[in-house]
Amino acid sequence: MSSRTCDIVILGGGLAGGLAALAFARARPDLSLCLVEQGETLGGHHLWSFFGSDVGKAGRELLAPLVEAAWPGYTIRFPQYERQLDTSYYAMTSARLDAALRAALPTEAILCNRRALACSEMAVTLSDGTRLEAGAVIDARGARLAGHLTGGWQKFVGQRLKLKAPHGLERPVIMDATVEQIDGYRFLYCLPFAPDEVFIEDTYYADGTHLDISAIHARIEAYALARGWRVDAVLDQETGVLPVVAGGDFDGFWRATGGQIARAGSRAGLFHAVTSYSVPDAVRFALALARQDDLSGQALAVFSEEWARRHWQRGRFDRALSSMLFAAAEPRERYRVLQRFYRLDQRLIERFYAGRSTALDKMRILAGRPPVVVGRAIGVLTGLGAKPQALHHSSQSPSGVRK
Repeated sequence: MSSRTCDIVILGGGLAGGLAALAFARARPDLSLCLVEQGETLGGHHLWSFFGSDVGKAGRELLAPLVEAAWPGYTIRFPQYERQLDTSYYAMTSARLDAALRAALPTEAILCNRRALACSEMAVTLSDGTRLEAGAVIDARGARLAGHLTGGWQKFVGQRLKLKAPHGLERPVIMDATVEQIDGYRFLYCLPFAPDEVFIEDTYYADGTHLDISAIHARIEAYALARGWRVDAVLDQETGVLPVVAGGDFDGFWRATGGQIARAGSRAGLFHAVTSYSVPDAVRFALALARQDDLSGQALAVFSEEWARRHWQRGRFDRALSSMLFAAAEPRERYRVLQRFYRLDQRLIERFYAGRSTALDKMRILAGRPPVVVGRAIGVLTGLGAKPQALHHSSQSPSGVRK
């Protein structure tokens, strides 16, 4: 068995772990890091996006090397409503995350094709027998769901397509819910990367995790054809199954994710309860980590738990909205909840996605009669009605948080 020592080991080279490594490399170049990833490349095989209003100057600087495309606004489409919003929108790729990390870190700091078999707050044993001893270990390997949280799932299949002719899109279509509502709330998501290149993702807010990938590929092709887009080639594709959290036991979730070890990303529950959107939280947490004076394993474990607990407390309203979506709305009528939401003020929408809704925002979101079954809604709000299902880790592990 070989051994190595370093200041900080980060387990998981996805978005959360990668941003933490980039933040440390920028703010603390004196530190020695080890970034451990079980895959062949860092970042997995994913595409992430964020709104310009999600992050401040420091966050934009951290994310800049990952950005492949940017647009000045976006479109949403519903059966009874269409709208153009002028919030800037950015797309990032895992290939750019991999390149940014390899440029920022020494070659020996990146350990791919290795799994962590055992870890503590100051040591990790890898699948190749290597033992890493460090001042601190940060676990960013993704959520571990053991039934302590309740809710549903956001699942998706996306394809990056080369078309035979220009598509004509000038800005992204973040939600196109004019499509047939299948398996819960369904919408298509389109990013125009080039005049003849578009990324199309078919997304479902569903009660289960099953993805019929071949059927969804056919739906994506049908969607493209309905818009006059003829596919020349499939350049890339991805899938993901993400938790949409409606409630649960934070203490139980935290115990299930590991012992007294610092955590980041979805391992710490740092994502939006309704959208599964993780970029703002990943950026804020990475920057905060790099500002810590005490970088011992024990100190970072305490810091990450306190941060995650505050995030859970702030997300109470969002979890209530998720509960309304899954327990109070009929699956085929869930789109009406989002259709109503997107009629609200643009700044309110921006704050919601960034996880910074004000008290007045929350009142406006709930004002009027929500498009759900009233009796069920009352049950959700009082805690006396039906509750969403418990979330368990599936074979299609939650990954690739994009929005």
